[in-house]
Amino acid sequence: MNNLEPNNILENTLERYPQLSSSLTDIEKAFELLCECYDNKNKLLVCGSGGSASDSDHIVGELMKSFACQRKLPDDLAHKLQASFSDSGKYLAEKLQPALRAISLTNHTALNTAFSNDVDPKLIFAQQVLGYGDKNDVLLGISTSGNSDYVINALVTAKALDLKTIGLTGRTGGKMREYCDINIRVEGSNTAEIQELHLPVYHALCLMLELHFFDKS
Repeated sequence: MNNLEPNNILENTLERYPQLSSSLTDIEKAFELLCECYDNKNKLLVCGSGGSASDSDHIVGELMKSFACQRKLPDDLAHKLQASFSDSGKYLAEKLQPALRAISLTNHTALNTAFSNDVDPKLIFAQQVLGYGDKNDVLLGISTSGNSDYVINALVTAKALDLKTIGLTGRTGGKMREYCDINIRVEGSNTAEIQELHLPVYHALCLMLELHFFDKS
């Protein structure tokens, strides 16, 4: 990554998407909160409905494996794998990559359909926050309107469990603003435009986190 710093990532993102200039301060705050989360060995939970469900999965894919930087296992773990498991350990030590722990709450089909059928579909993310969430984890809720009941219920549950909360929304933030420690709002005028601007926001955050934790060049 040519020794890029997180600030360079943001500058580059704003050059390509000047509409995000009004979101800059909150993106920086979200980055700091996520750094604190991972420094303290906590994890990120992510949720959203529809297109935002795909964004949730996308974010987890960037955090749980290498995105743009090489990620190398810590030497102690690599040595332990090789010492304990011979050829298979060597293979694992060479191929596995350290992860920034993140869980998308959109993907657990059996659980989500069972809870929808047996209890209430609007609580599928809240139920998983209750099950997965630990104090000082971070919940990132994504909604173009900021009014998704599914996401709001998850945020309310997260606040009760002392998780930190980040919202990624459209211009107003909607009802979610009340429940977010940080609300990144983008200036799109309709759902498609908002979704198009969400992608560079979370790409920038994922890149910044990877550079912060893994770029040793």
